[in-house]
Amino acid sequence: MAVSTHKKPSTLDIVLLIFAAEAVFILPFVLQRIFRPTFLEIFNINNEDLGYCFSVYGIIALFSYLFGGAVADRFHPKHLMSVALLLTAAGGIYFSTYPAYDELKLLYGYWGFTTIFLFWAAMIKATRIWGGLKMQGRAFGFLDGGRGLVAAGFGSLGVVIFSIFIDVDISIASLDERKNAFKYVILVSSLLVAIIGILVYFFLSGNHDTQKPIKNKTSVIWANYSAALKLPSVWLLMLIILCAYTGYKATDIFTLYASDVMKYDAIASASVGTSLLYLRPLIGVSIGFMADRSSASLWLSIGFLLTLISSIVFAVDLIDYSTTLLFYSNILMMAVGVYSCRVLYFATLEEGRVPLYLTGTAVGLVSIIGYTPDIFSGPLFGILLDNPNKILGLQHTYMVLSIFSLIGLVSSIIFYKMSSKKIE
Repeated sequence: MAVSTHKKPSTLDIVLLIFAAEAVFILPFVLQRIFRPTFLEIFNINNEDLGYCFSVYGIIALFSYLFGGAVADRFHPKHLMSVALLLTAAGGIYFSTYPAYDELKLLYGYWGFTTIFLFWAAMIKATRIWGGLKMQGRAFGFLDGGRGLVAAGFGSLGVVIFSIFIDVDISIASLDERKNAFKYVILVSSLLVAIIGILVYFFLSGNHDTQKPIKNKTSVIWANYSAALKLPSVWLLMLIILCAYTGYKATDIFTLYASDVMKYDAIASASVGTSLLYLRPLIGVSIGFMADRSSASLWLSIGFLLTLISSIVFAVDLIDYSTTLLFYSNILMMAVGVYSCRVLYFATLEEGRVPLYLTGTAVGLVSIIGYTPDIFSGPLFGILLDNPNKILGLQHTYMVLSIFSLIGLVSSIIFYKMSSKKIE
């Protein structure tokens, strides 16, 4: 079943989807990405400890992907998404109390449910419907590019708030002063996430009549799983997303690289992470348009190739504090590669001949494998990064990323060849 194109896509719908799609992940992921060194110090944990928080999130998410996909094929996206945003924001209030490490892991497990079971597949399905038959690349390009802009906005706002509440130079600020400042960052972020949830409930379009009606029967749900698993594109997408998402998770350590290798302070390193987020809108929209003119899987392959090259450069000790130009140019190359892959892997659903009525189910299935980096990448990268030789730890991390990039490149080339034969 193809996606209907009889109705002009609503600009308000895609704007709400963009804000919602990034806002739901601000608290569990974006804040620690922007403020990684500060985050670790405030919670008195190391990279490995934080990695286990992500593992708890990933384990809960694993089951949430499986069952959340079926839920997304039975209920309207805006209802699931708005509830998810409000519950995620509520977790942010608890987050601002600086819970102990064991409680922090439980909080990440809670967020694994709110952001995935209730939100993820519903958001992907709503985006696919918005794109219709001819604008899948643009739909997911606008989505991810817009998400980058929203994340950058949250990040910049966070840096401003953090700076305002630090009354002294950051280099001499006490731990209590940094805790107090970061608390306001968390609370303001939580408030904004809740507001976006309310806007989604009241203003996201209720017209999704392009969906095939799903009867409330368990047998129908299992039939959908069976049908999705028979599609070769579903199996390839599992591997493609696994590799692409591992690359995206590695962007969390840009701020550490800026701090440990380039010798930037906390605010300067956070600014590096934030500035890169502003690239996502440009990359997302540009790649989306190019994918619609040719093939999403072709540009997916190019994205993996760029990620492979840049990760090797980081891994072979060519960059230090004196090679600023090389540092920024290589980060730029990696950002283009990683964000291109992130934009396009779900844009291939139409190219891979996945019926619309199976979208939620297919997204749930591919996500089970594709997003397992939420389970293993945190501890893996954490152990590598906590090497007493910090620079060596970063090099080993990027070597791991280069391996995943190579696997993703091969998988996306196979997907491209397979879909090209179908078109012929």
